Amino acid sequence: MDPSSLKDLVEFMAKSLVDCPDEVVVNEVIGEQTTVVELKVAKEDLGKVIGKQGRTARSMRTILNAASTKLQKRSVLEIVE
Repeated sequence: MDPSSLKDLVEFMAKSLVDCPDEVVVNEVIGEQTTVVELKVAKEDLGKVIGKQGRTARSMRTILNAASTKLQKRSVLEIVE
């Protein structure tokens, strides 16, 4: 598993959830210690990605955390409006 696969992982999860997969954009901002993965989706799909009380977003963050721990990296998922 290479570091760029974190971006692919988030993109895959987001595209699986939304109605407009073509509008899913994932950017990776690599810092010294932490990688920030920015997720941008269509306005009408924002609720699907966040989920009830943020459950879906929390689950995506948990999966990302597990994958980045395996790579011995720190990563944070930011959902950008």
